[in-house]
Formats: sequence, C-alpha cells, structure tokens
Amino acid sequence: MAYLLGVDIGTSGTKTVLFDENGNTIASDLQEYPMYQPKNGWAEQEPEDWWKATCTSIKNVLARSGVPNSEVKGVGLSGQMHGLVLLDSENRVLRKSIIWCDQRTVAECEQITELVGAKRLIEITGNPALTAFTASKAMWVKNNEPEIFDKVHKILLPKDYIRFCLTGEYATEVSDASGMQFLDVPNRCWSRELLDKLGIDISLLGKVYESQEVTGTVHSKAADLTGLKPGTPVVGGGGDQAAGAVGNGIVKPGVISATIGTSGVVFAYTDKFRIDPLGRLQAFCHAVPNTWHVMGVTQTAGLSLQWFRNNFCKEEIATAELMDVDPYYLLDKAAEKVNAGSNGLLYLPYLMGERAPHLDPDCRGVFFGLSATHTKRDLLRSVMEGVAFAMRDCLEIIKGLGIEVNEVRASGGGGKSPLWRQMQADIYNSDIYTINSSEGPALGVAILAGVGTGVYNSVPEACEATIKVMTKQSPNCGNVESYNEYYKLYGKLYQSLKDDFKTLSKLT
Repeated sequence: MAYLLGVDIGTSGTKTVLFDENGNTIASDLQEYPMYQPKNGWAEQEPEDWWKATCTSIKNVLARSGVPNSEVKGVGLSGQMHGLVLLDSENRVLRKSIIWCDQRTVAECEQITELVGAKRLIEITGNPALTAFTASKAMWVKNNEPEIFDKVHKILLPKDYIRFCLTGEYATEVSDASGMQFLDVPNRCWSRELLDKLGIDISLLGKVYESQEVTGTVHSKAADLTGLKPGTPVVGGGGDQAAGAVGNGIVKPGVISATIGTSGVVFAYTDKFRIDPLGRLQAFCHAVPNTWHVMGVTQTAGLSLQWFRNNFCKEEIATAELMDVDPYYLLDKAAEKVNAGSNGLLYLPYLMGERAPHLDPDCRGVFFGLSATHTKRDLLRSVMEGVAFAMRDCLEIIKGLGIEVNEVRASGGGGKSPLWRQMQADIYNSDIYTINSSEGPALGVAILAGVGTGVYNSVPEACEATIKVMTKQSPNCGNVESYNEYYKLYGKLYQSLKDDFKTLSKLT
C-alpha cells in the first residue's frame, strides 16, 4: 500500500493529512497561528509560524498513523494564495508576509495597470490588477520599503516557502503562480514582458513546474525536523483553490465547487483559457496539465462567521467546550430556528473589501434592515445567508460566460454544515453534493503527489479512483422563491452604498 502526504498551509493554520492510495484518511493534524493587522485593511503573517506548524503537524501525523516514513511515497503542498514572502541572499525572511486578504495596495494596482495597460494585463495574466495578488504587494514593498526590497534575493509564495524549507529548492507551480500576476497564464510560464515593465528581475522568481511534477526531495535537516524520510519526493502541489478542486474532483466540464473556507470560492474547470472581460472572475492555470479554471472569490465567507462567533458567541463557545462539540454545531442549531430571510435582515460580507463581483477594497460589512425585533439568532443566520448570496454572485457570472454547470459540490468548513449546504441549494436553486472526503486541498495535493510519483497515471484517473459522491441536498421550493426576492434586494445594496464606502474609507 502506498501512502501520500498532503500539507495545506492555510490562513488560520496548517493541516497535514496522510492518505492511502485509495484516498482514505489515515491521520490528520492541524496547527494554528495568528494573523497580524497593524492597520485597518492590512493582514500579515510570520512565515516561520507556517514552518513550525508544518514540522509539528507532519511529526504528529506520522506518529499517529503508525505508518513508517519509508512508505510515504510523496508529499504535496497546498496553501493560501498570493502571499508575499521575501528572502535575502542568505535565505532569511526580510519582513512579515503580506497575505492574500491585505488591501493596502490600491495605488500599486493603479501603477501596474498604467505600466502594463489594462487590456494587455488581462491578456497576459487573465486578470486585472488586484490588491490580493502578489505583484501589487511586491510593488508596495518596492515603493514603500526600498531598503527591504533592495535586499530581496527571492520572491516566494507561502507554500513555496515551505517547499524551500523542505527541499532547499526555489520553485512554484502553475496554479499558485497564476495568482502572483507575474505569470503568462495562457502559456504557463513567467512573462518577461510584464516583469520588465514592472522592473522585477526574473531571477527573483523560482522555477515554474506543472502541479504534479516533482520539484525536489526532502533534505536531511528537514527530515530531522518533520520525521519524513530524506529523499522523499515533493511535487509542485497547488494553490489552495486549485488543490481543493482536485480534491473535489473538479477535473472535468460541468462539475463546479462552492467552497466556504476563510474566503468563499466558486470554481469551474475549463479546457481552454477563458477570461471575464470585466475582470470579476479570476482566470488561472488549473493543477491539471493543459487546463485552466475560472473562479469567483468573496473575501470573507467563513471569516464572517468566525468573526461573529469570536465577538458575539462567548456563551456558545463555553457551552461547546463543556459538551465537547464544535461551537459551529451550536451556531447551526441556533440559526436553524430562524426562517429563510432572517426576518428581513440582510448581511453584506465585505469585512475586508471584496473581489467578486465588485473589485472594491473599500466596501465594508453591513447589516441591513436591523430592528429592535431582531435577535442574535437572526444576525447569525443573516451572516450565513449573506455569504451564500455573495457566492451566488460568482455563480451567476460563471454561467454568464457560457460555462457548463451541471453539479455543484460543497466543500470547506461551510461544506460540513448541513444548514449552510441547504441555504446554498435554496439560494442557487441547485442540488448540492458532498463527496467522501472533506479534506479538500490536502487530498488534492496528495493526489498530485501520487501522480508525480507513479502511484496513479493521471489526475482524472486518480480522482475517479478516490472520489465518490456521498450526499445530495435539493432546493426547498418555498425557500427558493423567498431567497430570489431577497437576492434582488441584496444585489442593489452594494450599488446604493458604493460611494458611501469610499467616503468612509477616507474618514478612517
């Protein structure tokens, strides 16, 4: 029996999962770490925290599994996309990583657009300049911290920093590199044209691989720290969304995923490069060779519910600890007691600006329709509904591009909630499916590791062998009609508040 290790370097923590070749979970471990917000709209993390969490989680998984490290055939890496990791010539981290949800780079996005040209930028990278992307973060450091930028020897993404720590190799792969906005996405290679226009030397970037290719092997020091066998192959892996899509079997037309993690993502496979001319969707290389994907991202999906839990649900957290259950289980039970529409309360999930469909770093969260009759339960349910409305925004754009949508698979933390899945079924007016594994990105990169090391012949073949549909939830007709009316109002609120968001941003 072959075993494969998937490591997912997420925003809230690093999760490591060991799978057998049939896709069964053998052991898993999660190690959490903080996010720093030195200013409103800023978000940073310490790369060393990711590495410590990776070492601890791998050691724990190997110890719990009882599987000899010699039987781990390969390692796949997934991670939060777009984060900026800067190393000097001695491989020291120069500053905290500016991560995906940071919104400080509005001026740099305008600069990039001016230097490259709006139309040409979308032609090369599949996307307009976004505050989330790595390129604008690198330009921000170049503009605002030149003493740091002058020392930069390598620019890496979060998971690729972990790759360097494991293997000593500077490398990335096409799916995650697509979100840097340095990649020629149609041709799956670095864009010298774009880099020259931005004044970024191509030598600062690692080698680009396809996602299932072996990029290096675990060196002896990393083996001592993790418990892995020296020489274990490490494949390219994938950005968390592409990896999660592989782990959900989104490797063929018509099957899309709706993932509620920290962010919310609606993801569709395509066998040719497609772009949204308005730039509302991201167009990236998929982790499957010679394929691409489009995805719509709402910034604060699960993060909205986490924010509500942390600030308004102290009693539920304490009760959950006493009952030895997940606090989100109790939140689900509370929200179930409220009818669809939250008694006329709407929530806009823009706690950290928004990407799809508004591309607005200044918009902020809103409870609309709040009255003295509303209770905490109403607010809780409205948060969950607001996230699903935002994801419907993304789904409607995907359909508008003529992309086939036959099956929606729910995943991420939100995919584990029967209530949230039912809300999605009702709001999308679509059947919602789950599969036999909830490990998403970790399973996806383990599959890629299996392809790269010869356990499987191809990514689609591996998905066919390991991924099975387990549940189906159909829309409630009454709720569909009600939600359609609320969705119409939801769609108007951003336009009504757009200018006010800009005014508020200037005030704060």
